[in-house]
Amino acid sequence: MAPPRLIARHLAHPRGVFGRFVGGLMNRRNSRMNRFALQLLDVKSSDRVAEIGFGGGATLGPLLDRAAHLTAVDRSRDVVAWATARYRIAVDAGRADFRIGEIEALPLQSGQFDKVCSVNTVYFWRSLPAGAGELRRVLKAGGVLALGFLPADAMGRLGFPKDIFTFRTTGDVEHALRQAGFGAVEIHRPEPDTAWNVIVAR
Repeated sequence: MAPPRLIARHLAHPRGVFGRFVGGLMNRRNSRMNRFALQLLDVKSSDRVAEIGFGGGATLGPLLDRAAHLTAVDRSRDVVAWATARYRIAVDAGRADFRIGEIEALPLQSGQFDKVCSVNTVYFWRSLPAGAGELRRVLKAGGVLALGFLPADAMGRLGFPKDIFTFRTTGDVEHALRQAGFGAVEIHRPEPDTAWNVIVAR
């Protein structure tokens, strides 16, 4: 079932109290994809990690538990403010920072991160090549990306509004990542019939 348009708009750009509510709903609905992405990312205690488009913040706590440092970027000023307050101890200790930014121009230095993750964000990228290029840019040589999403065919069956969501095929995302300079791109699903996938790229 497609989400109502109000919910769809907050999935794209969460704002205010209702945005937090929608984020909580999506954390529960997407919990399996989030866990699978983190499993594939395999964060170590020495890793500097970035999460791009963290929305409801479901993976922030697990990443902070595992990584040496977490930088999280989202285009919603409201969720960045919430996360900064929620994880104030980690921020003050220099283990986390939260920034406002867009995937096409990430406010991050080049070659800074060992691992990067982004789940359910590709639908909102204005440019697939630009987003893939930015993810490659901020990763160190040999760094790992985990990118989880629901492909276009599944999005179409669920009736997501095309004026809010841009449907992306797995092949299109894979191609953009290879064009951006990722040498190894692998598509993972927990079961063959799982609708969503997580792409791991190096």
